[in-house]
Amino acid sequence: MDASPDLPHQGRVPVFNLPRVVTVSIAVLAVIHVVRTVLPDELDLSVLLNLAFIPARWTAAFDPASAAEIVRAAGEGAGRPDIATARQDFARYLVAEPSAMPWTGATYALLHGSWVHLIFNAVWLAVFGTPVARRYGVLRYGLLALAGVVVGALVHLFVDPYSLMPLVGASAGISALMAAAARFVFQPPPSFVAGAPWQLPPRPTLQTIPELLRNRPAVLFLGVWFITNLLFGVLALPLGGSEGPIAWDAHLGGFAAGFFLLPLMERGACHARH
Repeated sequence: MDASPDLPHQGRVPVFNLPRVVTVSIAVLAVIHVVRTVLPDELDLSVLLNLAFIPARWTAAFDPASAAEIVRAAGEGAGRPDIATARQDFARYLVAEPSAMPWTGATYALLHGSWVHLIFNAVWLAVFGTPVARRYGVLRYGLLALAGVVVGALVHLFVDPYSLMPLVGASAGISALMAAAARFVFQPPPSFVAGAPWQLPPRPTLQTIPELLRNRPAVLFLGVWFITNLLFGVLALPLGGSEGPIAWDAHLGGFAAGFFLLPLMERGACHARH
């Protein structure tokens, strides 16, 4: 006699086994980019100016006396006089009626410079957003990503306050998710013997900074990531299909936000389970 219980019918294995919030995040970024590709150039430029993060605009809003210095700095290093003039005209446009447009500190993450830029970020979001979303749920996943985006923009503002280059891309938020995931994914699962088939192993604890520094896979991965960001930042080379050099400082700001904010969310998650 067969005493095994009747188990529910196993459905088809999904092609993309991502948490729904990660799938939705990638889909939203893709839809926004599709819409931008079909907009007239003038309207797309308006979207860029109203949603991208431009450090010089924030600097002029908080310190109107810096307007003349922003215009002067805009013409430096242009090489050709016509390019210098165009940059200074754009600077004058930004400082004519200075407004920080505070929402741009978050909305710039919704825009991308090209399809390659978007795909590059989508892959990293799938890789590192997935473990964070599964461990902490939709709300904490969103808060970590948003904190990375905002802190990344503020660090970029601090490092390059007179920059006229619009900052776009979700990389700072993804860097926050990457830092969060690095604190628990680069370690073997805890020893566990299931007492019943439905029991799940305990999730790994967060590694402290000393523990992380002793974790060779984690140190290797983070070292390569930091060196790549700094190298491309110093050489001012584009990465991931972006039209300009990567904002390495925004990436580092996002990483720091995710790394240090995660323990607070871990405590909140533990309290919610009790």
